[in-house]
Amino acid sequence: MNPVWLVTGAAGMLARDLLAALAREDVTAVAKDREALDIADPDRVREAFAAHRPSVVVNCAAWTAVDDAESQEEAALRVNGTGPAVLARACREHGAVLLHVSTDYVFAGDGARPYSEDAPTGPRSAYGRTKLAGERAVLETLPETGYVVRTAWLYGAGGGNFVRTMIRLEGARETLDVVDDQRGQPTWTVDLAARLVRLGGAALAGTAPAGVYHGTSGGETTWFGFTQEIFRLLGADPSRVRPATSEAFVRPAPRP
Repeated sequence: MNPVWLVTGAAGMLARDLLAALAREDVTAVAKDREALDIADPDRVREAFAAHRPSVVVNCAAWTAVDDAESQEEAALRVNGTGPAVLARACREHGAVLLHVSTDYVFAGDGARPYSEDAPTGPRSAYGRTKLAGERAVLETLPETGYVVRTAWLYGAGGGNFVRTMIRLEGARETLDVVDDQRGQPTWTVDLAARLVRLGGAALAGTAPAGVYHGTSGGETTWFGFTQEIFRLLGADPSRVRPATSEAFVRPAPRP
């Protein structure tokens, strides 16, 4: 019998590409969006596991409104912390593998080189704190079958993201000021989805150790450099993009 994959947060940008990748591999997948499955509700989760008996659960559900989390940390924690804990307990009970998608926001963001998987965490935002709570719940509950996959700067066709915003602004403004002192790895959701499929398969085969993984596309840049490349690919003049500092765009949540 083919293993069943349960994908939460199924209406989101990453989950859409993950479900497409699973379909290409002829993997049986059950998609659950926020309305179909509240991951922080133990009763709803138990019902979903009883109905579908998944071998792999990929948690793409998350509170991703970074700035809103500063004033609504309890609500964000319910989704980002309690939800993964509930899923982890259900996976332990049913013997399922859990792939939990996390974020670079669990780090302080003041490093001068890429973070390793075992680097000390130190979130500076409510969003980062809630995501770290979810990581810890998964790793503590599922030491042998729990996988945390941290990613960064996601963009894709299936939802709102930085690339879509810059495409819109290119057509609306003559020049654009973009932050040039935050550095990271823009990550295409198709890339990450493919890696999640491979990791889940390896987990089932017993060839991938449980624990923390970092899943991003290759390379690195700033938001300014990223926007210049977006403009170039649109056939627009990259010099219309001007570098700015983070101080010019003060947000409720500090960015790593």
